[in-house]
Amino acid sequence: MSEQTMSEQTIFRNAKLADGSLADFFVTGGRFSAIVPAGKAPPADFAAVAPAIGTPGIVDPAIIDLDGQLVVPAFVEGHIHLDTSFYGDAWRPHIPCTNGFDVRERVAFQARNLAAAAPMAERAKNQLELCVGNGSLAMRSHVMVDASVGLSHVETILAVREKYRDLIDIQLVAFPQSGILSSPGTAELLDEALRLGCDLVGGLDPASFDRDVKGHLDVVFALARKHGAGVDIHLHDGGALGLFQVEEIAARTKALGMAGHVAVSHAYGLGDIPPDALARAGAMLAAAGVAIMTNAPGNHAFPPVAALRQAGVTVFSGSDNIRDSWWPYGDGDMLNRANMIGYRSGFYEDRELAAAFDVVTHAGARALGLADYGIAVGAKADFVAMPAQHVPEAVVAVPKDRTVYRRGKAVARDGKVLAR
Repeated sequence: MSEQTMSEQTIFRNAKLADGSLADFFVTGGRFSAIVPAGKAPPADFAAVAPAIGTPGIVDPAIIDLDGQLVVPAFVEGHIHLDTSFYGDAWRPHIPCTNGFDVRERVAFQARNLAAAAPMAERAKNQLELCVGNGSLAMRSHVMVDASVGLSHVETILAVREKYRDLIDIQLVAFPQSGILSSPGTAELLDEALRLGCDLVGGLDPASFDRDVKGHLDVVFALARKHGAGVDIHLHDGGALGLFQVEEIAARTKALGMAGHVAVSHAYGLGDIPPDALARAGAMLAAAGVAIMTNAPGNHAFPPVAALRQAGVTVFSGSDNIRDSWWPYGDGDMLNRANMIGYRSGFYEDRELAAAFDVVTHAGARALGLADYGIAVGAKADFVAMPAQHVPEAVVAVPKDRTVYRRGKAVARDGKVLAR
């Protein structure tokens, strides 16, 4: 082993695990090499990788005492829009729709606001550092593709992703913000966006926006198969119409053998259907391997988290919009998002609060297909340390004084990204 590799070793003492026990972490090359009870010597197989401290000619590892802080896996920001946020830019007063929530009208407001906004790369950087500062080290961002912007948003955000690749893992979704069939040329643009480096193909309200569920989904799933990409579809339609589209997406996912590679974002319709219909939908989604993303929005019905999880559905979350044309809220803090999900879901018991936390950590990792995630030997040492007795207290208290570690190195503290 080279001296350079040895210099990347770190020992973290007295970390509090989710079960309340204290442990020491041994990190080598950015991964957990060993996790042992606090004060106990590392196992023999670790010694083969990391010789004893003080061995002549070997660079000793750094030692960091976490002093009993709760240590959790880095958060997963599962749904965000890096290209359309105004965070860090001039305040944009919210413009209400003229007759209730209307996606087309909101898209028009967005175009007007973006025309006067700061450069996209600057705004995306502000939003990324906000999320990293709060502990998210994995992210899925939807990026607008349509006839009005072409591939300009995708090209800009791809460059931003490359610049920040050492700080955060980012998946990009080619997102048809103006529909597919109703926006001529968008299917070809989505194809090119995937060729350029987007990881997933998106969709938008196949029924109410494009008014052709089959045609819309034909394009989305054909592109996914062509590029070996995942699918993540925005679905705002409520009630029976929304449920019908969820059923169609699940059926295609199962038929194409794409379990674990398809998500429906928002899925408001699952939040306003009868219990028996929800039970059938949950069983169908679990069997098909379709994940559901919810950010528990304030003025919409949203998918019942507990019922879907009980059915075996992967439910994950994201900030969605942060201070943009859709709403003025958003703080990029997935721990606070777990708090919101718990509050809106009526979660009070410790096990329920732990479930809300799972939505923004392990469930998010499953939905995004993240390998080597978690506090476990062999996993990437991406974690957050904070003052809390346990996970339920962290969800309720949302402590802000956190330190964020990427591959075992501190990258953010107290909400701010450290100098790199």
